[in-house]
Amino acid sequence: QVQLVESGGGLVQAGGSLRLSCAASESQFNSMGWHRQATGKQRELVATISRLGTANYADFVKGRFTISRDNAKNTVYLQMNSLKAEDTAVYYCNLDRIRRYWGQGIQVTVSS
Repeated sequence: QVQLVESGGGLVQAGGSLRLSCAASESQFNSMGWHRQATGKQRELVATISRLGTANYADFVKGRFTISRDNAKNTVYLQMNSLKAEDTAVYYCNLDRIRRYWGQGIQVTVSS
């Protein structure tokens, strides 16, 4: 069973930065990524990174968020800069292998 442990969330003022981390118990994957779900809204894709290191971003985070990984630590990061109030959500890490695995989610709150 793949386990994903997220960390780094919290409360930040608009314009500030946070870095989320997702430590995986599995080193073999096709891709990993981050989704988010705001209250009353559907879960949406934020960013993904492939096994080969190719990153993709949702339009609403391009230029502000950066996804990266440390293969030695089986960890994926999401650096979030220039945060906006609308970035407030629970952020979920995912790992895609034969199926998709989810982390437990971590709250990010941006105060305006």
